[in-house]
Amino acid sequence: MDSQLILVCLISYFALLFVVSMLTSRGANNDTYFRANKSSKWYLVAFGMIGASLSGVTFISVPGWVNNSQFAYMQMVLGYLPGYMLIAFVLMPLYYRLKLTTIYTYLGERFGLVSYKTGSAFFLVSRLLGSALRMFLIVDVLQTLVFNDLNVPFPVTVIGSILLVWLYTFRGGMKTIVWTDTLQTAFMLIAVISTVILIAQHMGWGLGEAVRQISESDYSQVFFWGEGKSNFFKQFLSGALIALCMTGLDQDMMQKNLTCKNIKEAQWNMSSFAVVLVFVNLLFLGLGVMLYLYAAKIGVSETGDQLYAAVVKSGTLPTVVGIFFVLGLTAAAYSSADSAMTALTTSFCYDMLDLEKKPQEQQEKIRRIVHIGFAALTILVILGAKQLDNKNIIDTVFKVASYTYGPLLGFFAFGLFTKRPVTDSWAPAIAITAPLLSYVLASNSKVWFSGFEFGYEILLVNGALTWFGLWLSGFTRSMDPEVS
Repeated sequence: MDSQLILVCLISYFALLFVVSMLTSRGANNDTYFRANKSSKWYLVAFGMIGASLSGVTFISVPGWVNNSQFAYMQMVLGYLPGYMLIAFVLMPLYYRLKLTTIYTYLGERFGLVSYKTGSAFFLVSRLLGSALRMFLIVDVLQTLVFNDLNVPFPVTVIGSILLVWLYTFRGGMKTIVWTDTLQTAFMLIAVISTVILIAQHMGWGLGEAVRQISESDYSQVFFWGEGKSNFFKQFLSGALIALCMTGLDQDMMQKNLTCKNIKEAQWNMSSFAVVLVFVNLLFLGLGVMLYLYAAKIGVSETGDQLYAAVVKSGTLPTVVGIFFVLGLTAAAYSSADSAMTALTTSFCYDMLDLEKKPQEQQEKIRRIVHIGFAALTILVILGAKQLDNKNIIDTVFKVASYTYGPLLGFFAFGLFTKRPVTDSWAPAIAITAPLLSYVLASNSKVWFSGFEFGYEILLVNGALTWFGLWLSGFTRSMDPEVS
């Protein structure tokens, strides 16, 4: 596909985003940026969250993952359902009752200031790393497809990509993102569906035959009951925990939900999003099978994260596939990056800088400076990720989340399900020690536990160790009520 044609498509796409940004940021203020004036329609939030949840990592990595893990990923996706139900009917009522702008404010009310700051700090690290890794994958693919041919260096591509995110979100914030995420999700799904249809046509299949070929292929096994990381129970539990942590305990995803008018609409949003997400992930896995079958037919040897782009670049499919691929890829990347940058800005402003206590005339200036700062940090992390040369980013994202979100799981679980007091000053030590112990355990589990290996469910161990640390800290508090 011609690089200049791709560039024209990208320019047109971003022009559309900037039009949406202009329309949604009229009369914008801090309440618009942080809470979208509490006026978002639940169905727009639900649809837009699909794109933000999946991101460019899903767009690229999930189809490519089929070669190594078949449909085992669906076991995790099924685990998402109970995780999202816990969010909808346990966490969100709490957040709405307390009228939170950032969800980590709850930790301050339950435990104290140090726990509050610690929880927010772990979110900032988690989301910054996760968002940057997701964005890296997409920028790297665009570099290969477009900007190498135009002799544009990778760092320039990275800076330009993040600058675009900053430009269309710095005024409207969440109000803009609710609408741009909706648009971006639509582009992403159109790209996947159109690719499936056109590959099926080139293979001489109708819809029914395509489904049959997918189900009868060597890639289509869903359930795994034996030992190893693909075991159903491990994957299902991991999915529930990852959904609970990466959505329910994540300011990025929850900030969208908190822009709904009331708790009932927010629960409708979360419930419908959970069901639709199952079918969307199944669609991505089906696409992966078709890509591998088609690649074998035309002699494309790339696998993993490189597969989708390699098939598109082979030139054997109509040009429209390449156009949709680039637009879908870009939409998937930016639907995750824009909301992440806004959430990072919100959390840092409220949780670390106590923005609401600042003079009104300073608040907007502080917010914009913080927004620029996180844009710069994202650029640095992406450039660092380039040096890792990881072949499957989605696996890395989940591994990182298993360690960085564990303390948040422990803090929220302890706060919600016990009334035991804690020693607030212990929070940083507990939050750092739990992931370190979890890493040591995961690294040695195969030797220590007769071949058993931890997968993403190490997140549960991480959370449990945090919970136990908080419980132990209560002894200090009970012995000396003045300790905090």
